[in-house]
Amino acid sequence: MEYAGSASEDWHLKENFPVLKRQVGEEGNRMWSDPIADMLNRIKTANVVYKESVSIPASKLKLEICRILKKEGYIADYRYIEDGRQGIIKVFLKYKGDRRNKQRVITDIMRVSKPGRRVYVSKDEIPRVKGGLGIAILTTSKGVMTDKEARKLGVGGEVIAYIW
Repeated sequence: MEYAGSASEDWHLKENFPVLKRQVGEEGNRMWSDPIADMLNRIKTANVVYKESVSIPASKLKLEICRILKKEGYIADYRYIEDGRQGIIKVFLKYKGDRRNKQRVITDIMRVSKPGRRVYVSKDEIPRVKGGLGIAILTTSKGVMTDKEARKLGVGGEVIAYIW
């Protein structure tokens, strides 16, 4: 197979790259998705540009994460909207200060456990985020909770994200 040619040729066409010839769904060309990372990225991006709210496809785990974010004071509110399919969560972001001097309540969000690399901790290994100024969200056998609640109940689990 020859790839050399002049700059005027259509070098970027699919025929010139054997890897691109594979069709979606073929073995070895699977697409992975991470709905929780997508949710956290949407919140993070909307927060950076001072959006009032952001819409996210719903799931039970995402609703639990929103419940924790509201309880801990990182978001103003959230609403579940039924759309005939999986539903939508509308997250209302929270800022400090007045209109001219807005400051973000959420400094950063970091996804910890991912589909390719799950992170589990025992009750003794539960991390403190920013010396206790942030929270870690964990899924445990007793439900979704913050690092403080997990320590209090004496349970470990999967570390979903850090928020500070």
